[in-house]
Amino acid sequence: MQQMTARKQHQLGAAGLRAYPNIARAWGLTETQAARLLGAPESTYRRWKRNPERASLDVNHLERLSLILGIHKNLHILLPREDAANSWVRRPNTNPLFAGHTPLERMLGGQVGDLVAVRQHLDGARG
Repeated sequence: MQQMTARKQHQLGAAGLRAYPNIARAWGLTETQAARLLGAPESTYRRWKRNPERASLDVNHLERLSLILGIHKNLHILLPREDAANSWVRRPNTNPLFAGHTPLERMLGGQVGDLVAVRQHLDGARG
């Protein structure tokens, strides 16, 4: 597989950061939660949000952003009603992956693996 060029990485990051605040708002995230999901300090997240074109995202941030965008997309495919798709992350879930907690609590665990687990769960639900 070819290495992603720095320019392409920058373009993808900026595009993702333009969409992410809308997802964060739809999920009812606080600024602190939105920053934590991206693995960034709050001040950095606020700066990125104000000017996504100037953001300098590393591979970890791009991976997190990609996983979040994929989770959002899967939810809207699985749950076509916007309110149902957006509220899923805040509803307690009895699946062993969540153990009665909300998917958001799992995603806020701080590790990329937490986002991966939620994304894989939704990928599996899609079949």
